[in-house]
Amino acid sequence: MNYTFETRQYEIVVVGGGISGVCAALAAARHGAKVALIQNRSVLGGNASSEVRMHICGADYHASKQNARETGIIEEILLDNRLINPQHSFSVLDTVLWEKVTFQDNLDLFLNTHMTDVEMDSGRILSIKAEQTTTERRFEFFANNFVDTSGDAVLSLRAGADIRTGREARHEYDEELAPEQADNVMMGNTLMFESKDMGYPVPFKKPSWANTYSEEDLKDRSHRDITAGYWWIELGGTELNTTRDGEVIRDELLKAVYGIWDHIKNGGDHGADNYVLDWVGMLPGKRDSRRVLGDYVLNANDLFGARVFEDTVAYGGWPMDMHVKDGLKSKESPTKWIETNDMYAIPYRSLYSRNISNLFVGGRNISASHMAFGSTRVMATCGVIGQAIGTAAAMTIEKSLSPREVNTHIQELQHRLLKDDCYLFGIQDTDPNNLALQATVSATSQQEGYEAGKVINGFQRNIGEQRNLWASQPLSPEGETLTLDFGKTIKASEVILNFDSNLSNEIMITISKPNKAAQREGFPLEIVKDYRIDYLQGGQVVHQHSVTENHLRHNKIALDQPVNCDAIQITVTATHGDPCARIFEVKVF
Repeated sequence: MNYTFETRQYEIVVVGGGISGVCAALAAARHGAKVALIQNRSVLGGNASSEVRMHICGADYHASKQNARETGIIEEILLDNRLINPQHSFSVLDTVLWEKVTFQDNLDLFLNTHMTDVEMDSGRILSIKAEQTTTERRFEFFANNFVDTSGDAVLSLRAGADIRTGREARHEYDEELAPEQADNVMMGNTLMFESKDMGYPVPFKKPSWANTYSEEDLKDRSHRDITAGYWWIELGGTELNTTRDGEVIRDELLKAVYGIWDHIKNGGDHGADNYVLDWVGMLPGKRDSRRVLGDYVLNANDLFGARVFEDTVAYGGWPMDMHVKDGLKSKESPTKWIETNDMYAIPYRSLYSRNISNLFVGGRNISASHMAFGSTRVMATCGVIGQAIGTAAAMTIEKSLSPREVNTHIQELQHRLLKDDCYLFGIQDTDPNNLALQATVSATSQQEGYEAGKVINGFQRNIGEQRNLWASQPLSPEGETLTLDFGKTIKASEVILNFDSNLSNEIMITISKPNKAAQREGFPLEIVKDYRIDYLQGGQVVHQHSVTENHLRHNKIALDQPVNCDAIQITVTATHGDPCARIFEVKVF
């Protein structure tokens, strides 16, 4: 049968629907670009989907780093999920992601759609071809620029991008903890499982094909929590290539999972008499494969030094999490946690290909040494990278730029990211278009150290001991009011509010019982729930906007028509449980 290709024309095509790809596609579409998101699985989320069920780690390192959780689109996703999914169901998260992408203007989602070919012309991607496995339809996607968030950098590979795999030698980037000689060793793949308490004893008979493990075999691999596990059930990366040999690795991981469960059930008292396996993954989560070389290669010294770049567009903070060679086959401890101490910046020059002129790269594909990759690869970090890429991609359409040429507009890109509540490590927001910076700020009440003026100091979170938010006294029956007095008439078109969602607490979805227990139950109490914005001219209200049942940290209120006013008042009447109003930032455009 002769299948014809259906032609599709977009401005931006994103290949790969993991967390980074979702954030990239949403950001580009929200900034006006016409976007296609192509995902070869039936669900979005990648390693955070119900197929893999890995929790979304980030710079806060399981809340051990204060005020470090990522904001922007990834925070929006986690808050949406937290509101409707307190049970930590990864299938519900699948729906949250599907809903957010499907109902986004300017964005078309193609699930179950596998990229097959790339058409090139003089170092530039013309189009990609793909087949949708559920419909037998074939597509050819044309676009101005492309985004590779495929995890394995499949688009970059087929386009001929410069790629690096394995570990660099110590001397290449002067990384003290890198191996002396370069090699092609990669971190392995992992298969997760969940168990269930039946309430009565249930025996387990090990399958004949499963492995056998003793307590000695697992002595450095904690298996006290028997409800779900384990990131250290990891294989591949040496003799078995994490991509080419993926099916073999999956089979070997199944033998390991069932063998470890046999040890838990039958290899001594692990408190597992009443437990049964309830779910075993069939899609391993990947850590390591290819990295695309950009104009700058982020390295370990940048992380250790908490370096701030002129082109900072994202940040990380997870340790350099360097898994042992051979994974479960090794007798060594399964990982080395190399602390970065502080957070660190990620430069824009690491987020596009150095030799393919219209190719952005995101997620774990970015231009980083293997040491730095040990930190940047975690999903929340990939999310903020994705939002930076999507925002830049929209600028390439708006201004007719290549990805590299965005460097000539880097401050504008940074201002757009800051406006969208993306934290840029080491950078204060001084956007000249933000009229709030001209205002005098007062409040009906405030706490010591949390004065009203903090909402225009250019920082949207607490940093170290520096408190950057207004916190009122306990709410009165009428609410507590924050006033921005401009001293002259301005024309307001948009008001942006960043509330406190407690960035020191984890809200990530997880199958890990200890991780669930470490989280504060319920929805973040600090977020403002009900509020009113009054636009005043000469002391009289000329326009009013009310919001009820808000659950997001980042609120953007775009007015249908600009309003002339000389003051703006925000009155908070309810939160999700905190007795006080708490606002980090107010911006007016």
